[in-house]
Amino acid sequence: MKSAPIPYGRQSISQQDIQAVVDVLSSDWLTRGPMVERFERTVADHCGTAHAVAVNSATSALHIACLAAGLGPGDILWTSPNTFVASANCGRYCGATVDFVDIDPRTYNMSVDRLEEKLEQAAREGRLPKVVIPVHFAGQSCDMNAIARLADRYGFTVIEDASHAIGGRYQGKPVGACHYSAMAVFSFHPVKIITTGEGGMVLTNSPELHERLVLLHSHGITRDPAHMVGAAHGPWYYEQIELGFNYRMTDIQAALGVSQMKRLEDFVERRQHLAKRYDDALRDLPLTLPWQHPDAYSAFHLYVIRLDLGRLGKGRREVFEALRAKGIQVNLHYIPVHTQPYYRALGFHDGDFPEAEQYYQEVITLPLYAGLSDIDQNRVIDAVREALQ
Repeated sequence: MKSAPIPYGRQSISQQDIQAVVDVLSSDWLTRGPMVERFERTVADHCGTAHAVAVNSATSALHIACLAAGLGPGDILWTSPNTFVASANCGRYCGATVDFVDIDPRTYNMSVDRLEEKLEQAAREGRLPKVVIPVHFAGQSCDMNAIARLADRYGFTVIEDASHAIGGRYQGKPVGACHYSAMAVFSFHPVKIITTGEGGMVLTNSPELHERLVLLHSHGITRDPAHMVGAAHGPWYYEQIELGFNYRMTDIQAALGVSQMKRLEDFVERRQHLAKRYDDALRDLPLTLPWQHPDAYSAFHLYVIRLDLGRLGKGRREVFEALRAKGIQVNLHYIPVHTQPYYRALGFHDGDFPEAEQYYQEVITLPLYAGLSDIDQNRVIDAVREALQ
């Protein structure tokens, strides 16, 4: 009998998760209500952060974070080319110019050395970024201490794209603590560490930014008399005081998130365990395993191997398709954003960020999720060994 395909990522839904959603469906609240507030507080408390705003996707979270930081036409945003397009698109939504900083060859995160070089040149040219978005690729934090020092020197706002990294730590503190940033963003897509189906969140320690985020995520509407232009007409009254968006999360989604948070540490521990099993089983093959910085404890959203194509004598696509043929649903993270047609039309070219481009030619993402059994992981390991023969 043919074995079932093994996906690269998958949600883990328990009976308790299901019951949490059913309880909300039986309640008086389906859209934004008390469960959203509870989810926000649960995540903020886990991270040790003062404020959190839950939204309908991490893309929405990135957008309102940029707007809250004051990003607009004439401004510049920098991010990593090794990320999903949303990390860059959020700047374009605001009318800003977007540019990229090449990646570190070991962590595949934004390179601090390349960032510093680019900032020095931008300062000379009078083209410094207003916002920099480091992306915690695969669940491992960027070197946030070093990035924060550069932010102090050059005056830009740091927004962490921590979509991969809830449950991870940096220098012993939870990712999302915003110790070295103005804001941090999480994703709750089904292949991420925890899920709400679709969903995202912005965390911050700033009451001013929190106030802006709350306003922006719900149409720019306020019911707070202190923020209104005129006197309230009655208890029904609200005012739209700026152009906001309908980015709200529902109580249905939040109930799932609250339930999933109870297993966050177990999810990350299991991912760490599976990553170590891959490390032990694959270390003798012609490939590079994920390198972990001693300051970081990765949430291991992804497990990415980098093929030594010179030693292999075969191409990445051949290996990829051999694995897919065996039911191992490997994937690839990421196509460098600046090589997408939309960004090429803005003036980017091959060769602009060589480390990210070389990385893209050599990598494959192996299955990794909390529900992956040791038996199924052994199937993946055997298939990788065979594909590399």
